[in-house]
Amino acid sequence: MSVVGGGGKNGDLVRKSQEGLEMDAIAGDEKRTRFQVNRVRNETPDDTVVINVNDDNVEDNENLLTVTDRTRLNSDTYDTKYVKSFRHLTREALPRLDNYRNILSLQAANRPTLDELHNATLPNKGQQNPAHGLNGKDEGAQVKFGWIQGVLVRCLLNIWGVMLFLRLSWVVAQAGVGQAILLILTTTAVTTITSLSMSAISTNGVIKGGGTYYMISRSLGPEFGGSIGLIFSMANAVACAMYVVGFCESIMDLLKSFGLFIVDGGVQDVRIIGSITIIILLVIVVVGMEWEAKAQMGLLVILLIAIVDFMVGSVIPPSDEAHAKGFVGYNLTVFMENIEPDYRVDENGVTHNFFSVFAIFFPAATGILAGANISGDLRDPQSAIPKGTILAIAVTTFSYIVMAIVCGFTVVRDATGNIEDFFNGTFRDCAPGECLYGSQNSFQVIELVSWIGPIIYAGCFAATLSSALASLVSAPKVFQALCKDKLYPKIEWFAKGYGQNNEPVRGYILTFIIAVAFILIGELNLIAPLISNFFLAAYTLINFSTFHASLAKPVGWRPTFKYYNMWLSLLGSILCVLVMFLISWWTALLTLAVVLALYLIVAYRKPDVNWGSTTQAQIYKNALQTVHQLNNVEEHVKNYRPQILVLSGMPSARPSLVDFANMITKNISLLVCGHINTSVLHQRVRSISHDKALSWLKTHKLKAFYMQVDGCTFEEGSSALLKACGIGKLRPNILLVGHKSDWQKCSRDDLNSYFEVLHNALDLHMGVGILRLQTGLDFSQQMEDEQNNGSSIPRNQSYSHLSQGSSCSDVSVPATPLSRSKDGAISSSPNAEEESLKKKKIIYDGPDATEELPKEILSQMFQFQKKQKRGGTIDVWWLYDDGGLTLLLPYIISTRRNWSNCKLRVFALANKRDELEFEHRNMASLLAKFRIDYSDLQVVPDITSKPAEQTQQFFDSLIADFRVQTNKEDPDSVEISDAELLAVKDKTNRHLRLRELMLEHSHEANLVVMTLPMPRKNIVSAPLYLAWLELLTRDMPPILLVRGNQTSVLTFYS
Repeated sequence: MSVVGGGGKNGDLVRKSQEGLEMDAIAGDEKRTRFQVNRVRNETPDDTVVINVNDDNVEDNENLLTVTDRTRLNSDTYDTKYVKSFRHLTREALPRLDNYRNILSLQAANRPTLDELHNATLPNKGQQNPAHGLNGKDEGAQVKFGWIQGVLVRCLLNIWGVMLFLRLSWVVAQAGVGQAILLILTTTAVTTITSLSMSAISTNGVIKGGGTYYMISRSLGPEFGGSIGLIFSMANAVACAMYVVGFCESIMDLLKSFGLFIVDGGVQDVRIIGSITIIILLVIVVVGMEWEAKAQMGLLVILLIAIVDFMVGSVIPPSDEAHAKGFVGYNLTVFMENIEPDYRVDENGVTHNFFSVFAIFFPAATGILAGANISGDLRDPQSAIPKGTILAIAVTTFSYIVMAIVCGFTVVRDATGNIEDFFNGTFRDCAPGECLYGSQNSFQVIELVSWIGPIIYAGCFAATLSSALASLVSAPKVFQALCKDKLYPKIEWFAKGYGQNNEPVRGYILTFIIAVAFILIGELNLIAPLISNFFLAAYTLINFSTFHASLAKPVGWRPTFKYYNMWLSLLGSILCVLVMFLISWWTALLTLAVVLALYLIVAYRKPDVNWGSTTQAQIYKNALQTVHQLNNVEEHVKNYRPQILVLSGMPSARPSLVDFANMITKNISLLVCGHINTSVLHQRVRSISHDKALSWLKTHKLKAFYMQVDGCTFEEGSSALLKACGIGKLRPNILLVGHKSDWQKCSRDDLNSYFEVLHNALDLHMGVGILRLQTGLDFSQQMEDEQNNGSSIPRNQSYSHLSQGSSCSDVSVPATPLSRSKDGAISSSPNAEEESLKKKKIIYDGPDATEELPKEILSQMFQFQKKQKRGGTIDVWWLYDDGGLTLLLPYIISTRRNWSNCKLRVFALANKRDELEFEHRNMASLLAKFRIDYSDLQVVPDITSKPAEQTQQFFDSLIADFRVQTNKEDPDSVEISDAELLAVKDKTNRHLRLRELMLEHSHEANLVVMTLPMPRKNIVSAPLYLAWLELLTRDMPPILLVRGNQTSVLTFYS
């Protein structure tokens, strides 16, 4: 069969079926609707189907993939008569990754708005082409690094920095082997906890450029992010100077071994060599990241060779000259002497202790951020940062400990270096400070022990230069990201990038100037404590970011890295602060003062940014106390919370409906129980009802509010609740109602009122949910029967008992009276689950009532509080892209303790039968980006197939009563006309087919969540729409039909 299709002004084009259906590009600037279906013309031969479609998308032939058995559902019954692409039959957009890319807006460009779907008269906007990459640029030409070259290599080179060859032996001499190992492990503990926290943040969505600054600012907000970003950039610039100074010391020691010097063999030589070195490094990084990465790989090879050279040299017997300088080979006696600490006064008069030595050694730990700092240049930072950083910490910690033990075994603390003293056995006889050799006096011990000395010099050069190179790259990258966000005045000039990699050349020059200034100091030990405090401040906020995000628990906090703990992160944050003060209390105070000052500057400026930080989430959690502060915080998709207005009537009348809503909102968002009375109530009665409802909610430990209106119709009362419920940001965004099970028997006014409530919610851009249980939701009749028999439930029982007592009064009203009488009795509750119209009376419910309701009734009333059996499923039929609410709600339910044993199964629709594998891969990628675990994903291929005759007959029986003329003289008096059925024939057929698929795949599920069909205004009548709902929900497990408001509630960004 061939398919004839047309697009735009170019007329109809013919395509063979084996080539697929390809849309022609639309010429001109004329606006087109995204999903427009014209009538099928029948004047063509029988073996062709003519479709005239206006669509801006061009389907590539390479995307038409083979159908696999894994994604084929009921494909044997596929009817080629319904071969039309599904998207050409509806304005709906299927869930796609591109709809969630725009982090600056909740409304996706390629998803129709709620108005476009709901209002038949509004045309759709022209389709917009998705941007390339995450920032709208083509990222294919940019240089991107994997986790080894981008993170592991950089972290190894930074940690194996100046300390490995210049200070490790001195640390062992001062602290002894025992305390040196403790010092290394203490450093490792701080860095490991920080790495775990950083891994959690980096895997909670896409990480852009800016590394540590980006993670902290997007987690804790611009105030903390801006302050730490600025001092972190400064710390990297100073660290660059420190590593260059270390390189200078190595050069000077090499020159001294030959009796050479430049000016004075001291500070002046350091300044000269350092300035030349930093200029060369600047040239390398300005040329580009690709050259810098190649240089790093070469330096790593040299460094590894140097470490091997040291280990080999330690097992070779020392020469007499080396022996005289303190290298005695492996000697247990020397090791036992070196076990104990021997803290001394240095040439500057500083008496060292554990913490002063720790302060000098700790900058080695700053290397853990080398990979994270270039997050914008990583191919997959979410995976690369955790793997590379943690592995680098493990490798370097092991190497540091091994080398410290080797130094303790083989080198004495003091030696004269005189061979005659060695032969006399007096080479160790010298007072502290008089000897020139030994681990206490010489920084060239590693070179002394090595097999080939010059290789150690090369390793020292490689370690220091690689660390300096990494710091010279990190500081401008972080500073550039900070400048782009415009958190501080007068720094936007440095945000400009150059070249395909957006290199921060201006930042490189600024870092160069800062580094040169600190190089002129020339003393490594003076620089180290300052760097330590700057980096510890960054570590503190990284740990606190993870703790704060875990504490606030926004729905958007779903890191794929699970090996973290919020309390461990808090401990790491506290530990970092303590170490700051133990290293140098005045430097710590200075650092904190700088952070506070920078924080206040950003807070005062109030930059126009909205990153969905955990600070915003915490404000929401404390909304009752900080409601005014909350009003100043913009909404963000990461902090989206499903706030539900459930039309439950008196909560005790529909406990299963309230429990279901609470299962979604518990501990994360707002829940309001709405109660509508059509009769005018006395204030005292309303107060009693209010107190009784709150008492019931409190007794059952439900964190919800109760709101009632009276003296109005159900439609008017619902409209009032929808518009007036809530305050500030504490306002419902989802309307939850029960399914109207008596829609075929109730009056037409009640039916239309129920339908209009759904329209009103959608008009207010609220999500809508309809819950149906086959046993019903309304238990007010059974409860009143029990009350009339003098029985009730003690209010201090567990979930299997129902409390009807009130702590405020002995007089109460029935849970949810159903009467619509005019005698003043309390009347109809909103959900329309009720079938009885009996009159109700106010009854006495004393506090001493103790009898229970029947167990089967209690089981039905509290079925959502039961522990679900292992192996159960929550089936999610995500039919249309409503912003993700259809997927988010079942995910939240699956996280609840009683439902944690249930796995998510996701069902989605396919555009075409021959694109199932492509659709399956896209949907799997989308779910993976959202970090939502699921056990099975199936793509429905034959949604447009012709339904079975039995299903059609069932639907006809549902609408039979509404097809009868109410006025025999008027042929148009039927409530569901032929014209209406014809207009929505395709949609009805889809619902018929969906019923068959749901009965086939989901009849044994614990819960079914499905996208609610859109009730189009002036297109679908109330009886037909309720018939659709009946068709989809009859004979099903507990089922929730839900429709979002077409704005994103899910995101894969950090």
